[in-house]
Amino acid sequence: MSAVSDIPARARASEVPVVTPLSHTDPLGNPFLRTRFALPARPRTYLRRPRLVDHLDQAFKTPLTLLNGPAGAGKTLLAAEWASRQSPPVAWLSFDGGDHRPGLFWAYVLQALRAGGAPPSDAVGTPVNASRVGRRLLSTLASELNDRERPALLVLDEYDRVTDPKIAEQLEFVLHHAGRGLRLVLVTRTEPLLPLHRYRAVGELTEIRSAELAFTPEEAAALLELHGVSVPIEAARNLVDRTRGWAAGLSLSALAARENSDPELYLKEFEADRSTVADFLLAEVLKRQTRETQDLLLRVSVLDRFCPDLANALTERIDAEPLLAGLHRENAFVERLGHSWYQLHPLFREILRAHLRVRLPGLEPELHRRAARWLRRHGHLPETLAHSAAADDWDLAAGALVDDLAIGRLFTGPNSHDLAQLFSHMGPEARSPATDLVRAAHDLSHHDLDHGLASLRHAEEQLADDDRGLAAARLSCALLEALAARLNGCPPQVEKAAETAAELRQEVPAHLLDKHPELTALLLTHVGSTLLWAGRFEDARAVLNTVAETPGGPSTEAPREEAMGHLALLDYLNGWPGRAERKALAAVSEADRSGPPQPTGSVIGRLVLAAVAVDRNELDRAQALIDQTADLPFEARDPVTAAGRALAAARLLMARGKMRAAVEAVAPAVPAAVTSPWAASQEALVTSAAHLAEGRPDRATEALRAVSGEQPVCAVEAASIQLAARGTEAAFDLLDSIHAEERTGPAVTVRAALVRARAADAAGDTATARKLLAQALLDARRERLRRPFLDAGAWIRPHMATASLHHLAAGWLMPASPLPRERPGPPPPPAPLVVVELSAREHDVLERVARMMSTEEIAADLYLSVNTVKTHLKSVYRKLAVNRRGEAVRRARDLRML
Repeated sequence: MSAVSDIPARARASEVPVVTPLSHTDPLGNPFLRTRFALPARPRTYLRRPRLVDHLDQAFKTPLTLLNGPAGAGKTLLAAEWASRQSPPVAWLSFDGGDHRPGLFWAYVLQALRAGGAPPSDAVGTPVNASRVGRRLLSTLASELNDRERPALLVLDEYDRVTDPKIAEQLEFVLHHAGRGLRLVLVTRTEPLLPLHRYRAVGELTEIRSAELAFTPEEAAALLELHGVSVPIEAARNLVDRTRGWAAGLSLSALAARENSDPELYLKEFEADRSTVADFLLAEVLKRQTRETQDLLLRVSVLDRFCPDLANALTERIDAEPLLAGLHRENAFVERLGHSWYQLHPLFREILRAHLRVRLPGLEPELHRRAARWLRRHGHLPETLAHSAAADDWDLAAGALVDDLAIGRLFTGPNSHDLAQLFSHMGPEARSPATDLVRAAHDLSHHDLDHGLASLRHAEEQLADDDRGLAAARLSCALLEALAARLNGCPPQVEKAAETAAELRQEVPAHLLDKHPELTALLLTHVGSTLLWAGRFEDARAVLNTVAETPGGPSTEAPREEAMGHLALLDYLNGWPGRAERKALAAVSEADRSGPPQPTGSVIGRLVLAAVAVDRNELDRAQALIDQTADLPFEARDPVTAAGRALAAARLLMARGKMRAAVEAVAPAVPAAVTSPWAASQEALVTSAAHLAEGRPDRATEALRAVSGEQPVCAVEAASIQLAARGTEAAFDLLDSIHAEERTGPAVTVRAALVRARAADAAGDTATARKLLAQALLDARRERLRRPFLDAGAWIRPHMATASLHHLAAGWLMPASPLPRERPGPPPPPAPLVVVELSAREHDVLERVARMMSTEEIAADLYLSVNTVKTHLKSVYRKLAVNRRGEAVRRARDLRML
């Protein structure tokens, strides 16, 4: 019901007549202030935004239009621009901080209609009492408006200053009964006391609110230009992010930037609390509030987001809910996030925090502590940690992390780096089991075993004296014990940690285990890595497969990558290069999607890919992959990673004939409690091969004593060396020790066939030798294993020149050119065993060499330096196995590369 209908009939009958002759004065006898009917002037720097003007044109189609936004949002100037373009003129009325009783309000509205070319008739009259208005005036006004052919457009600017609910009821009465004869536009900071939901439900409300009033980056850049400040669009976008597109903030920032020698830098780094923006917000927003509301705003400024209960915890009062609702309703730079959560406008928050330090010095750490305690009780871990750190309360921060079973987040997850950075500020004075566990995790994550174990032991000693159970803390200890065992290469220790963890899982609330799957994934990864180091391949594979099959999610991403990398290494060590490559690519590609820093799984994956590339004689690719792992400090690698890099590097060096360097590379200083049988075997094989290459067969066979017969790949390579050193019987003993099991792949079968073929060749059994070579070629072709044939020696070349074997090798191991028919006489020079792979730039250089161009001419033609051309030439000579230009051209033509 309207306010008019609530007036008792007896009171209406006795009220003073309200219809008087037209006057130039208001009911108080004061002249009307004409400035309140004039459209506000738009400054030179006003930016017209067509998208908003077009939206405001909807005001012609709906009875009510609402322009609602905070102070300085550009509402009034937008409405003024739109009104100035209308014909006939719009009736405009601005409100100030004066008297807004019903009689005065309606007197000014009637005068605005007259000034706007829609004058009411004499029958409407004029209020004579400032405090009230009669029903007949409002009814007559509504009736006259309803009879108009063209609707009257009435804009009420700063309507938020009108707070009398009677006026809202009277205005709604007139608007409702005026029908299509009135189009009302309210420009306000607050929600008007009108039934907006009814208008909205039937499509009779046009709304432009804060989100739409906010400037876009493109609009911001144009506004800055109007102020004489020209910046790139990215700088404008950053400023919009900081100001949320707030018009006044942009304009005030532009004015200040214009006076700065580097406007772009100023806009990026200006201190909000020391700017004209601060003056505006303090005057227009903060100082308008009550003392209680100001205190609330200052205290919640330490929070990124807050709800009434959290705000009450900071103020130690119970009035936050109505205060926050009111601030949001008033557009006082308090933004609703939903579900009773709010946040402050970023600039307002900066200014309030600076003001807090002045008005309530020393309170900020305590506010952070109160916030952290409330957030911890309500399960908001990331915010708990941030506020605990801000309060410098590291016992609270570490306790929250450990109690939530979230210590694994220091190792994995999208925020692991940020979390590690947060705790890096923790000082030595924080001494609790939780802080020691965090220190241990930090040190062990950097592979600092000594300091990590010291902190871990101190935490365990304190927990042993605590009878409260603390299952989450003890389970965290088990995780760190497993990591320490992995770094120390100690299977008994890692299995003990796993057993302890399995027992403690029964004591930890199930919801915590479900919430943190990364803890189990990390634990199993450490177990699998340690078992792999110890040569227990099948046990390691079972554990690592469990991790690799863990349901996807950011928190388990790093353990899954590590598991895939380790599984790739297992396949490689068992002689399955193709399988190894697929798993390694999966580990690397997933790590690449995650971005830096690279997890261990990515590093192992690249090393496996490098080793496979060596087996395929793709040496440049192998070198590039190894180089990609060089950014990790050597001491920061665990035993498996260090051994994997040593293996890949040594094989590459051997392929390039650098045997001494290979021996040095394969024996890294990896401290470990248990010797790895496969790592030791690989070291022995490289050492033995180096002795053999240097003409010391006795020392070569002596070095093979350290090779484990349980590693098929190692056994078959040892057999090859034994045979080359004339140890035929020992070679066959090694081959006979390899069982034809599923776990031995083509890298084993190919090398075994080559060893037997060489023995047959030495015995003069050519048919058997070629049959075995054919078998080896068939197995190797699927995997593109070229290196075993290159390492076989000169005995293989006459056999490979035969048509049958050449056909099997053509296109992947040897050139595809047809062989001449076999005839008596000396055989032709053997073709190179491997298709030469030149880079595009090397091919460009070789083409110009064939055209008899000098080095200087080639450099000029390709826009290269002379030294770069010489480098490419050396690489071409090496790949084609020649020493001179003419030989390189002839060899390239033989290979149909020119």
